[in-house]
Amino acid sequence: MLVDAHVHLDGYGDQLSTALEEIDRLEVLTVAVAVDPNTYRVAREASLRSSLVLPAFGVHPWEAHSWVDRLEEVDPLIEDAPMIGEIGLDRRWVEEPERYEPQRAVFSHFLRRAAALDRVINVHTSGAEAECLEAIVAHGCRRVIVHWYSGPLDVLEDMIDAGFYFTVGVELPLSDSIRQVASAIPDEQLLTETDNPGGLKWLTGEVGMPGKIADVVADLARVRGTTQAAIEEIVADNTRRLVDGDDVLEAWAAPLSV
Repeated sequence: MLVDAHVHLDGYGDQLSTALEEIDRLEVLTVAVAVDPNTYRVAREASLRSSLVLPAFGVHPWEAHSWVDRLEEVDPLIEDAPMIGEIGLDRRWVEEPERYEPQRAVFSHFLRRAAALDRVINVHTSGAEAECLEAIVAHGCRRVIVHWYSGPLDVLEDMIDAGFYFTVGVELPLSDSIRQVASAIPDEQLLTETDNPGGLKWLTGEVGMPGKIADVVADLARVRGTTQAAIEEIVADNTRRLVDGDDVLEAWAAPLSV
């Protein structure tokens, strides 16, 4: 069974029903992340239409400046969500320094709440990898998915030592640096993602549909010198370990054990 640990279902718009049908037909266990409350509502509604979809709530670092003074509004959604994400920091794509402190404040708020609730967090680290690592460790979050890591290999090693999990996705066949990252991640910390529908569109202009996760698995198998079946089993084992002890997440991941 395939696992896509980072998808933006709200990005499909009129194609959402088609995407959900494909998720069910291909049996893609899917984490639907959010960037703000409105996108979380889309993910939550999608999870009612497909049992393979898990909704996650977060405020993306690109949106943090709009929510830093409204954090009391996000707390009920943090309580509601079975997973937290997409949260984090961004120093690569956000060039306005005045937005960095709001990012830190929002990220810290989510980390405090996630640690208290023992939630899995799905984290954006682009250009701020070391700072994200420091903040996550300081807040004591114990179950961490790092989304599309593309930073320094020494910080990657520190994150590996901290026990984080890492998604590898659609950039793999197009980037030597991503292939280095994909080769360095230990088997027991490897996950797969697409960042659909926008990840592939950003790279090639093609709207990413759920079936693209199979291409990620095939590319990973080539890079790591193994089989697609082995990658699927590794990712399934890691997903089961990540959700162990959480009743809601275990129920979502139950198809991996069939």
